[in-house]
Amino acid sequence: MVAPYFYVYKDTAGQWRWRFVASNGEPIANGGEGYKKLSDCLHGIDLVKGQGPAAPVNGDDNYKAAKSGGLRGLLG
Repeated sequence: MVAPYFYVYKDTAGQWRWRFVASNGEPIANGGEGYKKLSDCLHGIDLVKGQGPAAPVNGDDNYKAAKSGGLRGLLG
């Protein structure tokens, strides 16, 4: 296994994209859009790195109910 990493590439439309790859080699997140400039793509990665660890987890009503114990079996 390798350490998790960000992978930057050009798509078929010639735009820059990124994906975050887990230690098992599987992608677990992506930027969701293409960027014309590499610097904009790298800025998106920096935003995730900088803001991600402190970002709260929000969800829909099902998520809220499961977190509060209202829908047993949905967590886990």
